[in-house]
Amino acid sequence: MSPNLKKQCRQTLTTDVLSNLPENVIDDILMCLPFQDVARTSILSKKWRYIWCRLPKLMLDETLWTTQKDLRSHNIYFTKIIFNIFTFHSGPITTFTLCIPHSGMCTKIDNLIYFLFRNGIEHLFLRLPTKGKPYKLPSSLFTCLHLKHLILEGCIILPPPSFKGFDKLTSLELRGVKISSELLESLISGCPLLEHLALKISYTLRNVIEINAPNLKSFDGNIRSLCLKPIPLLEKLSLAHWGWYDGANKFCITKFFEFFSALKHLHFSNIITLKFVPAVAGELPTRLPFQLNHVKRLYLFGHCLCKLCEVSYALCLMRSMPYLQYLEIEVNNSVVVAPESHEVEGFSDLTFDHLMEIKLDGFIGRNPQMQLIKLLLAKSPVLVRE
Repeated sequence: MSPNLKKQCRQTLTTDVLSNLPENVIDDILMCLPFQDVARTSILSKKWRYIWCRLPKLMLDETLWTTQKDLRSHNIYFTKIIFNIFTFHSGPITTFTLCIPHSGMCTKIDNLIYFLFRNGIEHLFLRLPTKGKPYKLPSSLFTCLHLKHLILEGCIILPPPSFKGFDKLTSLELRGVKISSELLESLISGCPLLEHLALKISYTLRNVIEINAPNLKSFDGNIRSLCLKPIPLLEKLSLAHWGWYDGANKFCITKFFEFFSALKHLHFSNIITLKFVPAVAGELPTRLPFQLNHVKRLYLFGHCLCKLCEVSYALCLMRSMPYLQYLEIEVNNSVVVAPESHEVEGFSDLTFDHLMEIKLDGFIGRNPQMQLIKLLLAKSPVLVRE
């Protein structure tokens, strides 16, 4: 090998291609890695020692704790990480995710949230333990006025009296939190730009929850008692263990759907029965007094559908969706009932002219379930996938 060729080879081997990339490209690469691997890049060279300190997105999750078997090691390691972030990080932190495994580490969060507030946090995801004593959010969280996305899990939400809401918040998700009915209503109404709302609250709230969010586009909730104000932009609605109540605390399915003129995706889960349709005494209803003309996708999860009357109620609901394109049903077979041999009646004129795809799960061949399958196949002329 000639001397010139050897020199070229040495130069090729020693060139740090990654370090010569533009800063924004390096940042994008690092933000795709676990935080532990990002921190390890500081040992590559002097140039790399503090690159992680400028990243606007940080994630502290289970990848940091899986190698630590001792809970005390978790606390010590977590404290060191937080100290290094406080000491070395410069510039804004727009997105921060924190998932911690046990409540003993929550005592370190107060100062962290205040630090994020000072650094312009916009997307904050706090997933804290749902077992043990819940963590009470510090008042500094409610001063983060630049927040656009907020996910809270395993904590107590108790805003200070001066808190009026998050003016820029567009997405809110609450899971396993503790909050009063009044504060929950106030929090939601104090977010005028809210577009996406998820409420997965495990305990029963005392009062009917009034949701006042006129710009809402998607709602996912397991609240048992809801009073939804008109939401003209709502496209996706997912409900479990639900009931809608008017001002007199009376359930009314007709009024419930009157508020959702733009609804496209409808998801019902864990509802014991579909018997919410008004009917003449001694007769099963075959149609609803309204049409959901924009609904394209319907999901029914956790229903029994082991009685012909329940199949009739499901068909009655589906009939109100003349432009339905996708149907998914997951059956709950845990309920034991006597077998039935009658036919589903009152749906001879029913057709699903736009239904193209059906997905069925949990069907075990009970007569009501087979009746539903036969009817769907016979009344869906454009069906292309089952």
